[in-house]
Order: sequence, then C-alpha cells, then structure tokens
Amino acid sequence: MAHPPADVPDPAAEVPEAPEGSRTVLDAHDIARALTRISHELLERNKGSRDLVLLGIPTRGTHLATRLAERIARVEGVAVPTGTLDVTMYRDDLRRQPARGPQPTALPPGGIDGKTVVLVDDVLYSGRTVRAALDAMNDLGRPATVRLAVLVDRGHRELPIRADHVGKNLPSARSERVMVRLEESDGYDVVRIAPSPGDALLHPGEGS
Repeated sequence: MAHPPADVPDPAAEVPEAPEGSRTVLDAHDIARALTRISHELLERNKGSRDLVLLGIPTRGTHLATRLAERIARVEGVAVPTGTLDVTMYRDDLRRQPARGPQPTALPPGGIDGKTVVLVDDVLYSGRTVRAALDAMNDLGRPATVRLAVLVDRGHRELPIRADHVGKNLPSARSERVMVRLEESDGYDVVRIAPSPGDALLHPGEGS
C-alpha cells in the first residue's frame, strides 16, 4: 500500500471528533509544516548533517525523530543516524507517573560519542523527561553537543531546561492537558488541549 510523502498528511487518516471541552491547536498539516521547519533549522544550526544524530524519546518522540530524519535525507541526500532513548528508569518522579514498563534503547551503529545529538520529544513541560534523558546519555557515551527539539512547548518548567527547536509554543494552564496524537501510534495526527479532570496523572503524549 502506497503512503504519501512524510511531509504530506494522509488524507485517508480519519481524525476522531474532539472530546468535549477540548480544542485543536495543530492539525496534520500544521504538524507537517512544523517538522519541516525544524528539520531546516537543524541543518542550518549544524551547518549540514555531518555528525548529526537524532534520538527520539519513546513513544511519540521516536516517531517525530524518524520524520525529521526523512526530511533531512530529502534535503541532504544522506541518511541521518536515528535512535531511541528510553528514560523510564532515570526519572525522579516515577511515583507520580502511571506504571509503564521500560522501552528499548537503540543507538545507531556509530554511537553518540563526539556527535551532535538532538533529543526529540513531543511535549516539553516540567523538563524532568529531558533531565532523565541527559542522565541516560551519560551511561551511553559523550556527545560533543546535545540539543532539544520538541513539537510543543507548553511552559510550566520545573527545571532550567529550554528547547532549541520548537514546533509551537503553547501557553497553557497547569490544569489543562496537551494531547499529541501521531499516525504511527494513534492512526492520525493532531494536537489538542483540554481541561484536565481533577489532579489526573499525566499520560504518554500529554506533557512531561
């Protein structure tokens, strides 16, 4: 079955109706444009794709890293090493998070030593996921530089961490949920914001 290019949303992907009280802040076309812009920013900042490695934070960060790599490859004509970095056991807030088993960590064959590593995630919130990712990388190698690319920055940082590349800055209240859905894991692309019922725990794709 043929698929559309990575920067063109699949017209056959049916997006479920938004839950009551929620609103859509990015649709499939918005997400595609944001990722295309980020891919060009990465190349400009790095002066090309040399020594560039993309590490996605599961689950949706991994999908976004793959899409960025596809866009860069179309511009540069070379494949950018891409991997997955699980941070589950490095988090300092495991007791507050829903139970979730560790995901595989898979580094590209060349590793990360001396590379420009771009961490890729869907939502930047407290900054604790990124801090955990930095700790995880300490056990895997020593990059020359580490940068952060996120689809959505919703604010409310608890640690002094900021993204280098952002698809959309989305001011939000702590009582709201930011829900990212991607075709690879959910069957469609959309970012929505909605009121959070009570003091609900975060779920994957709703900020970290």
